Amino acid sequence: MNANINCSDERLDHLITLLKHFAITLRQYGIITLATFMITVIFLCSCSKFVEVEAPKTSINQENVFSNDATATAILTGIYIKMSGRNLSSIGGISTIPFVTGLSGDELILYNNVNNPIYIAYYQNSLTTSNVGAQDYWNELYKTIYTCNSAIEGLDKATSISPIVKKQLLGESKFIRALNFFYLLNLYGDLPITRTTDYSINGTLNRSPKSQVYELIIQDLLDALNLLTDNYVDNSLVNPTSERVRPNVWAAKALLARVYLYNKNYVEAENMASQVINNTALYHLNALNEIFLKNSAEAIWQLQPVNNDFNTEDARFFIIPQTGLSDQWPVYLSQQLLSSFETGDRRKTQWLGFFVDTTITPHKTYYYPFKYKVSERYEPVTEYATVLRLGEQYLIRAEARAQLGKLTEAADDLYSIRERAGLGKVIPSSQLAMLEAILHERQVELFTEWGHRWLDLKRFKKVDEVMTIVTPLKGGVWSTNWQLYPIPEADMRFNPNIIQNPGY
Repeated sequence: MNANINCSDERLDHLITLLKHFAITLRQYGIITLATFMITVIFLCSCSKFVEVEAPKTSINQENVFSNDATATAILTGIYIKMSGRNLSSIGGISTIPFVTGLSGDELILYNNVNNPIYIAYYQNSLTTSNVGAQDYWNELYKTIYTCNSAIEGLDKATSISPIVKKQLLGESKFIRALNFFYLLNLYGDLPITRTTDYSINGTLNRSPKSQVYELIIQDLLDALNLLTDNYVDNSLVNPTSERVRPNVWAAKALLARVYLYNKNYVEAENMASQVINNTALYHLNALNEIFLKNSAEAIWQLQPVNNDFNTEDARFFIIPQTGLSDQWPVYLSQQLLSSFETGDRRKTQWLGFFVDTTITPHKTYYYPFKYKVSERYEPVTEYATVLRLGEQYLIRAEARAQLGKLTEAADDLYSIRERAGLGKVIPSSQLAMLEAILHERQVELFTEWGHRWLDLKRFKKVDEVMTIVTPLKGGVWSTNWQLYPIPEADMRFNPNIIQNPGY
């Protein structure tokens, strides 16, 4: 079998590390055949930029990849493996979003002895079209979209896949494509809408306005609602399971609630969030120390660990060891975040860890995210990376209701989140005050989760107000242009129809 692979040495080294654990990992997902394993490797090795080259040419073509249930299922499973397995410190892949957006915003502080120029560029809001090199989201997320497009095309043509499996895989493909477009849109602004694997088309696309991209995202998620199963299924895509690692219809509704909120369709945001919240047979709010456990009742969709030695990459990267801060553990929580917790907020004691540096006088305490608590190697797997959870749905519904003038109902939703943190009910006197209370609650509830804070600052039009203060403290100079990341220079050269974001 020949695969046309175009990867950097760093990416290949990381791939080799992942492959060491694939035999065990694939068994966890129920993938044990050699053919399926090799197909997954092919898709993970496709490191060429999404618009520069044709799809990798291999001896396993689209026709026979989608010739049976197992090989077709492997394509989507490969995406989940890639999302879960990316090392946070490498910057690249969707799993690094908490790190990079936390650096860009007001959540994380970069240790002053760290000299990584990419970390510094994100931290000081000093990105350029070239200083991130290949370490950007633009290509990472578009490559996943390319894989989803390929899967949709292959599934549409497939004639020998079980109808129930084909339906679920189409739903998963559209859900994942919508998720990736959502993050691209909110990190970069207007986008080329790629819905094909034809590189000659993809390489000439103009950037479509935000409204059109949201139309695609919403349509994909509406399609997913009609395709995905109600319950969670194992890797057969038929049998029910307690593992919440494959998206179901409720994951699509949860993401759609968020998208409607961002798109200011508050009626539908409230409706979708309510449907998820009301499904008490599957979901309820957990105690603070149970939320991020694998298959918790609050989890709507999680990623199963694929690096066999560890639980989640968040714990592995964020928890500062006794050896202290270093290039490998380069960040800690900002004073802006720490000072946002109210007196008596249990999240401050249960979701923050700390390291005391006794090598300096006076001793200095560094706080770090402690939502995921298992950072040691070879520990039993008890935590999964949580992508969508019920707590966010309460905050989505609270915000939608506040925007609709339903302040009493919004306060009730907010209290659902505050009560478990040991805090009282807040009843703001106006719509503006209610929205401010919701933004505050999102800050202390969703910190270092999937870029929420960075996107909220932009959504609430607070980014200039906050970053004008924060960026100089980090050694940079703020411009409103920096709220969007630059499109990589190489992609600009390849497709002259792409116009760069302002200021770069």
